[in-house]
Amino acid sequence: MASKKFNKIIKVSQLFRSSLTTLPDTFDKTEVVSKGYVNMVSNGIIKPVNKGMHVLLPLGYRILNKLSTIIDKEMTKIGAQRILLPALTSTKLFQKTNRYDSDKSELFTLKDRYNKEFVLGPTFEEAICNLIKNVGPLTPKMLPLKLYQISSKWRDEMRPRLGLLRSREFIMKDLYTFNLNMDDAKDTYNIVCEAYNNIFNQIGIEYIKAEGDTGTIGGCLSHEYHYLSNSGEDIVLSCQSCNYRVNKNISTQSECPHCNTELQAHNAIEVGHTFLLDTKYSKPFNAVYRDQNIEEPLVMGCFGIGLSRIMAASAEILSTKEEIKWPKCIAPFTVCIIPPKQGSKEESAASYIEPIYDILCKLGIDAILDDRTNLTIGKRLLYVRTTGYPYAIILGKTVISKSVFELYDVYNDKYHEVTLESMTDYFMNSDVKESENILLQENRL
Repeated sequence: MASKKFNKIIKVSQLFRSSLTTLPDTFDKTEVVSKGYVNMVSNGIIKPVNKGMHVLLPLGYRILNKLSTIIDKEMTKIGAQRILLPALTSTKLFQKTNRYDSDKSELFTLKDRYNKEFVLGPTFEEAICNLIKNVGPLTPKMLPLKLYQISSKWRDEMRPRLGLLRSREFIMKDLYTFNLNMDDAKDTYNIVCEAYNNIFNQIGIEYIKAEGDTGTIGGCLSHEYHYLSNSGEDIVLSCQSCNYRVNKNISTQSECPHCNTELQAHNAIEVGHTFLLDTKYSKPFNAVYRDQNIEEPLVMGCFGIGLSRIMAASAEILSTKEEIKWPKCIAPFTVCIIPPKQGSKEESAASYIEPIYDILCKLGIDAILDDRTNLTIGKRLLYVRTTGYPYAIILGKTVISKSVFELYDVYNDKYHEVTLESMTDYFMNSDVKESENILLQENRL
């Protein structure tokens, strides 16, 4: 009989996955050009259910949770506090900032039984300012105030495409900051941008920061974070001499304004955006601070990171046509344990499953067991590669002949022989670090 500990190991055979491994016929052919999207659908990461709407299956949700944990850690470091606002925002709040009429074509709206109209929030500047107003005037001692949430957002895209890269429902981290004055707000803006640098550095995909378009959000300063990709719908102009970067939609220049070097154009996927808003939203909502007898509007910033878009961009940039690769810190599982095929000469090596799992747990490494022992080891290794697990530990012939395990470094396509005793050293030297909730957060490619 299997031990209680064995029963706690997550098993491939028990994963909830869609039997549909191809894109539905009802979807536009434009969706297929994204190899990352096709891979995520084919390998049980997400499932499309409506145009521009997707279910995150268990593996996809694990990726989301790991991203959330990275962001939570960096937000905590800068003193940000996590909240959760209602998904519905009163239309009246959007009308106060004139965004209801200007953005109406992209808003999902509904009416309740009392005939009051609401917006499914695409962003929450109005809602957060209304909250600050209802809490009452802040005092200087409460500032700077940094409030953020990680939640679904909605936009009625005219032409959803490329899966999670351009969807109608998406998951975003939105942070709102409040300061006494513009000088303090600029300091806070720089602090948050540094936290964003830390987040993107931990994820490990090369990114660029560019001057951005304030768009319908508004404000006096904006920067965008991009991954370079041919699938990207943004075009970033960059200078190779002084690293000046700007989104093409706000620049008509062909040369860098700082050094006159010719600017080069790159397709890019926007994964983060920061805005210094001034009092655009706080003033109409009377979101103020009070100092003795003085009341002044708070100076705001807002900062977004697209979690579902990072997932999609990672799969698009790192993967091949046949196999997914993830940044190691957000892979759905870090290690897949592959026991011997049922009825093989090596079947007795299955007794090592629990000792290996114990070692990985102590290291803070999350593992899944491919218990489909009716399949050959080769077929299960193919599953490891197509799903995007960074490592596989194989209990095969070498266990019987030499008392060592084959440890497959999937992303580098290298095999190593390890013992139970040397396994810890291997993963520590591979920069796989312990973290809370047995999730890897700090490993970089």
